[in-house]
Amino acid sequence: MLPEDPGLPSGWAAEAPDGTDEAVVARLTELLRAHERVARGWAGASEDDVLVEVSERGLAMRENLVVRDEAGEIRAWGSVHDRAAGRMLYVHVVDRDLPGPAASACSDVLFTWAEAQAREVGAARGRAVQQIDTGAFQDDERQHGWLEGRGFERVRTWWQMTRPVSAGEAGLVPDPVDWERGGVRFRRVGTAPDGMPDEQDLRAVHDVLEGAFTDHFNSAEETFDEFIHRLEEDPGHRWDHWWLAELLDGDVPEACGALVGTVSESASGPDGSYVAYLGVLGSARGRGVATGLLHTIIADAAASGRDLVGLEVDADSPTGAHGLYTSMGWQTRYVTESWHKDVRV
Repeated sequence: MLPEDPGLPSGWAAEAPDGTDEAVVARLTELLRAHERVARGWAGASEDDVLVEVSERGLAMRENLVVRDEAGEIRAWGSVHDRAAGRMLYVHVVDRDLPGPAASACSDVLFTWAEAQAREVGAARGRAVQQIDTGAFQDDERQHGWLEGRGFERVRTWWQMTRPVSAGEAGLVPDPVDWERGGVRFRRVGTAPDGMPDEQDLRAVHDVLEGAFTDHFNSAEETFDEFIHRLEEDPGHRWDHWWLAELLDGDVPEACGALVGTVSESASGPDGSYVAYLGVLGSARGRGVATGLLHTIIADAAASGRDLVGLEVDADSPTGAHGLYTSMGWQTRYVTESWHKDVRV
């Protein structure tokens, strides 16, 4: 993946990290948290977030590279994730304490490796062109400069929004487990006899989200197995935070909306809830499905003693979703960006 001399300072080396080594995981977490503090103003990452990338389970769809200095200290980390056909996610973290030349050398090595990974992933997927999709905080000028220098383009802006939750909002809906309004039923995904979620319900969630996001920015088709594997990796994953909305117009309920929630764990206060996915099929829009699903997760959060619900919204969403969220009390806490580069396979 790299030339014999990748351009690192004398005595430095690039290698795959050992995700089973606690010291490695701790160091990567330290690097990631420092990156967040400088670029955003505070750190939120945990070792669980790092393990999603470097653990044995994470490596089913990922590869990682670290750069070590002459003393063996990890100074940079890259991770690629074969997210879906034609779309490879990329994490790019360089020690914030490194001086400019050494930091830039690490950055160049990570980009060279990521582009080689993109060609490998694209070839395995039968693609002529493979997209690299990476993110940056809005005010991270160092990262912006590196991305522009390697031919990435800033393609989208995302508002990271939060909404406070009060205890009284537990009564916002009759019961977050199962309730109805205006010919629409809102319910948690069912449970099979073995205690696991009902597969038919999970497939309904997947089908709704695939259908709802077909025309959205950078939508890439994802198989059911890819979808389930990826969402189970989230440190905040909880099966009881998956909801379906169903139209009751006919003889058989018809799935028309879905919300996948997670738990945002907090070390200093109550946990929060997070809307990882919210989708409504076009045939059901205008019937209060999105509002009903949002009221459901808010009520569930309140009943669970949580103090906020977070979500991400496309600043250029064609559905005007940000208007709905703002009207319901969400406010932007910080802003992120998507940067893309197409690599010819």
